[in-house]
Amino acid sequence: MSSSPRGKVVVAAPRGYCAGVDRAIATVERLLETHEGPIYVRREIVHNRHVVSDLQARGAIFVAEADEVPEGATVVFSAHGVSPAVRETAATRGLVTIDATCPLVSKVHREARRLAAAGDDIVLIGHAGHEEVEGTMGEAPERIHLVERADDVEGLDLPDPDRVAYLTQTTLSVDETRETIACLRERYPRLIDPPSEDICYATQNRQRAVKAIAPETDVIIVVGSRNSSNSVRLVEVAEEAGTPAHRVDSADELDPAWWAGATSVGVTSGASVPERLVQDVVARLGEEGYTEVVERPVVAETITFAMPGELRRSARREADRASEDGVPGPR
Repeated sequence: MSSSPRGKVVVAAPRGYCAGVDRAIATVERLLETHEGPIYVRREIVHNRHVVSDLQARGAIFVAEADEVPEGATVVFSAHGVSPAVRETAATRGLVTIDATCPLVSKVHREARRLAAAGDDIVLIGHAGHEEVEGTMGEAPERIHLVERADDVEGLDLPDPDRVAYLTQTTLSVDETRETIACLRERYPRLIDPPSEDICYATQNRQRAVKAIAPETDVIIVVGSRNSSNSVRLVEVAEEAGTPAHRVDSADELDPAWWAGATSVGVTSGASVPERLVQDVVARLGEEGYTEVVERPVVAETITFAMPGELRRSARREADRASEDGVPGPR
């Protein structure tokens, strides 16, 4: 531990929870507070092990698949979305489903269904095995073809080059995806664009913030879990901007060797990371002598999403019953 000043910490903004993550976590928290009986969650509600551990400690039960949930029980679908096959499994087991899929992911699913119904082949740019990609591909498995990077475009063999569209995973690197799209457009000049950008606003904003702090920092610490696509992308974006970067789940994983000789350390976090984990990292850097803390805001985020329809309808029913009983409903 250093007792003498060594430099400053530059904290990127925006960082941490996006609107979709905040909505998904709040969904599980509300159910734990109001629902009688166990609450099951298919897969991680968001890709952060601390969030999952906290919800488990409060009673949430995480399962890998819907067929592990007892018949008739309540299950929450994670922010990453699910395929129609998962919904069918839940229906056949009589499960009460609460859909916490991020609305921006749901938009990609709707686009996939629309394009497939029109007879177009869809190139999905994303990471194989990621839950969001699995859910999107499940919407039209016979029509969707996955590519992970620009080099994969050469291997595509689609029947009608004039009927090709593309969609993307919402948490990709903006720059890398742009390169892949350029390759697609070179091979398929009549490539159909999505009606609006698929990479979500929060992913883009966090990448912009990292690019903004990279020139004034010697190293950047990204707080986020290993399976968080957007957190991993932040490391890549920092390094592409010329600044070494390291990802940690928490301050416990910090290595002082990373900032040896540094006078300025950048800190940011992925879209599923609680702010307390960021502040723990800042505090640890303070103990190491980086006592000046500067926040660099790039853009203010004001987007919020309504709670899932199932919860809103439940709240209305509760309010109606309370009104009939002469008791003021929830405000």
